[in-house]
Parts: sequence; structure tokens; C-alpha cells
Amino acid sequence: MEMPGGLPMPEPGEDRDGLTLDRLHVPLGPFLTDWPAGLTLRVVLQGDVIQRADLDEPPTDRPADPFWCRPWLRAAAGEPVGVGEAARRRAAAHLDSLGRLLSVAGWPAEAVTARRLRDDLLEEAPASVILPRVEPFARRVGRSRTLYWLTRGVGPLSTADARAAGVTGPAVRASGGDVPARYRRWLTEVMEAVGQLDATDPFDPVAQESPRGRWDAERPPSAALAWVLPRLLLGAELGAARLVVASLDPDPDELAGCRREMARG
Repeated sequence: MEMPGGLPMPEPGEDRDGLTLDRLHVPLGPFLTDWPAGLTLRVVLQGDVIQRADLDEPPTDRPADPFWCRPWLRAAAGEPVGVGEAARRRAAAHLDSLGRLLSVAGWPAEAVTARRLRDDLLEEAPASVILPRVEPFARRVGRSRTLYWLTRGVGPLSTADARAAGVTGPAVRASGGDVPARYRRWLTEVMEAVGQLDATDPFDPVAQESPRGRWDAERPPSAALAWVLPRLLLGAELGAARLVVASLDPDPDELAGCRREMARG
């Protein structure tokens, strides 16, 4: 049964406290603001708490040309790519993810800063221009007590569980495994990448990870990030769920053509 406008009617069910509350089946994505474009999670809500989460099969009609991984794709195809070019794309990708997370967390001013830095990197701004601006940004965000207290303990993913799920990249290196650990890891890797912008050595796509992890065209790193989402969202409030998704930020463009069946939460 549906309400006017196509909204689903809630149905009763027991919640985790033993109370009988209405359950509402709703999709999250694919067009939410500051949400990974094309990603869809179908959740069962009781109040604002997620009782079940299922990940939709990724679309297969998206172009299989993930923007953030192009230096890795080109290098794997035998094209000459420099370390600095890959570092620039990695830093820009992390700033893009940080912009989404900061916006979801309610810090729009720093979200704008992250996105301006991302755009400057993509427009080939030199390290001498980027570094004096990215350093204070990283300090403000990384040391913010308000952001930390807002997000601490949200979406914990241990290193062991991450590795078992095939997660690589910043998410598996984030000591502590919650949202603050992940955004602080992004900040650390942004600073490291900006320090490599002028490097001209040949780039090895096997030795150096793409922004979301070890690149594998058949099983891109975003597949594992998407795989763990349903379990991490169980029992989370809706606002916290959005923070978890933003802190992992799987890239649906990486999943194009990846026909691996996604687990159901």
C-alpha cells in the first residue's frame, strides 16, 4: 500500500528495545546531496534507526573510466605517468571525499575550502601555492574538537574486519577505525601527496595505491568499501549512517562493469 506521491506506508515491527514501532522501507541515494552519485542503499527504519540495510547492485551502464584512478589505468596500460601526477590525483580525490564528509557533518565553510583546494589541484596549481593553504586546513579539521565529538565512535571498522572484507587503502590504515580515524587518515595522506607534487620519477601503479586502495580492475577498491556498508549501518541512526557512508565514500564509477554480486545486509 502506498501513500500519495508514491511514499511507502509504514508497517509495525519490534525494535531493538522490544517496543513495537512502525517500520519504513526507504532508499538512500542515488541522488542525495553529498552522497556518492549512483550508490543506493535500501534501508528499513524504525524511528530514525536502521534495522536492515541492503546494497543495490551497482549500475552497469556507467562509463568504466573512473576519474580518480585514471593515472593508475594509464600507467597499467603502459603510458608514462609521473609520481607527481598520481599524487596530485590522490590528494584531489581525498579532498573531494573530505568536502562531502564535512558538508554532511554540518561544516559547510570547511567543505568549501576542501573543494577549492581540490579544484586548484586539478587545475595544476603548483605545490608552492597548495601547501600554504592545505596545511592550515588540515590542522583546523584534524584538531577540531567539535567535529571529533560529533563523529567519534561512529561506524567503527577494525583493521582485522577491514582486511577480512578485502578493504585496502586509507580505510584499513585508519587506526581506531571510526569516522574521525578515517577523515584524519585522509588529511595525513593529502599532506603526504602534496609533498610529492613535484616528483618526476616514473609511477608504479602496483606499488602505489589508488585513492581508495589497491587498484584491481576486476575488483576495484570501492567494491570492498561498498560491501561493508550494510553491516556498519545496522543499528545506526540516520544521521550517523550518512556520516559512515561519507567517511568510506565508495566511488560508483569504480564499480562500473564490476558484476560481482554485492552482499545483502
